[in-house]
Amino acid sequence: MDEEIFLPATYASGVPYDTFRRLRATSPVTWIPEPAVGSWPAGTGYWAVFRHADVKHVLRSPDLFSSNLGATQIRDPDTPEDLAFVRAMMLNQDPPDHARLRRIVAAAFTPRSVRALEETINDRARTLIASALNRETDFVDLAADLPVWTLAHIMGVPESDRRLLYDWASRVIGYQDTEYAALSTADTATMSPIARAAMRHRPTPSTRPDGHPVNPRSYPALADMFAYAHALAAEKRRNQDIMSRMLEGGLTTQEFENMFFLLAVAGNETLRNGIPGGLLTLLDHPSELARLRADPSLLPSAVEEMLRYWPPVMNFRRTATRPITLGDQEIQPNDKVVVYHASANRDESAFPDPDRFDITRTPNDHVSFGFGPHFCLGAHLARTQMRAIFRELLPHHITRTGPPVRLASNFQNGLKHLPVHLAP
Repeated sequence: MDEEIFLPATYASGVPYDTFRRLRATSPVTWIPEPAVGSWPAGTGYWAVFRHADVKHVLRSPDLFSSNLGATQIRDPDTPEDLAFVRAMMLNQDPPDHARLRRIVAAAFTPRSVRALEETINDRARTLIASALNRETDFVDLAADLPVWTLAHIMGVPESDRRLLYDWASRVIGYQDTEYAALSTADTATMSPIARAAMRHRPTPSTRPDGHPVNPRSYPALADMFAYAHALAAEKRRNQDIMSRMLEGGLTTQEFENMFFLLAVAGNETLRNGIPGGLLTLLDHPSELARLRADPSLLPSAVEEMLRYWPPVMNFRRTATRPITLGDQEIQPNDKVVVYHASANRDESAFPDPDRFDITRTPNDHVSFGFGPHFCLGAHLARTQMRAIFRELLPHHITRTGPPVRLASNFQNGLKHLPVHLAP
């Protein structure tokens, strides 16, 4: 049944590209049920959108398909209070409020700002790869360090606390996977006093009165992160960095907390998926890896193809604002509409031979960074980090020492483990 594309367990075995291909051809906009998954309650169901042109149409039409009405995750927030809270996030805003929030932090992610960081990022990537030579390493954990370190640098999070960004992202992106949901890697003995104070707010696993678990994207589930955000902000008020811009930009308390959430979690989860996924894709296509090694000038286009072939985020949700016809389906107001980036990136009408991994593919109109007003603010920074780490990897011998293990998630296209041996 087509509900397999909703079930997180499906993706522990791989993205169902064959199903996407069939649905693009036969039912490019189709209704998908949301059955209960374990202790998570059933949902109302949603319209899934699979073709490249339709995905772009939805993403560029916030007047028809709102990010704000029901937020941008397939799963509905548990309570009206939870919905009100997440709607304050920039990711879950429609114009013009979205543009107002975006302007406050945009300066930290311009090409000019990223260029100023580029050498620092390159140095960090060099150090990371050098530290892994001549031994077996889990590349997922190794690669996660670069985006976490970069965001901590941008946000002014001290070195002793940066692992908290990793743990918060794990809790949010891995809630459908028991291994990731329980990850806790930050060392309380070495973290800052404000971090230790924030950890006292960390919730223990809990359930709502109806017996269902608390949504990991809700305020109560991330109380320690928000306590830390406010404590860090108090220390940063006099600095001219992204935290001070957030504080001086007229944000409400909810907007500030959600902006910190967006930077700390969304800012590193994408690369935490994209870098290991890119390496696995190269290892699965040795001729393209050899081609890239022979001509490193192909690295920018190779990164774009990695992103197309292994989109870090597989889907995003919108909510219909009015009756509309899409793909011959009559969509009603308040219906969920979920666009599948992973399907759009393999659409035959947009990409010749779409299942072929081609590091010279041009043009490459993938939607892995979204499209329209919500095009990823950190896209340039993400590309810079991917180029940095693969530039350092290319000269070395890379041998898989065990099978890759995928994340069970119907949202994040992630790996939990990718054991490799790196040799000079």
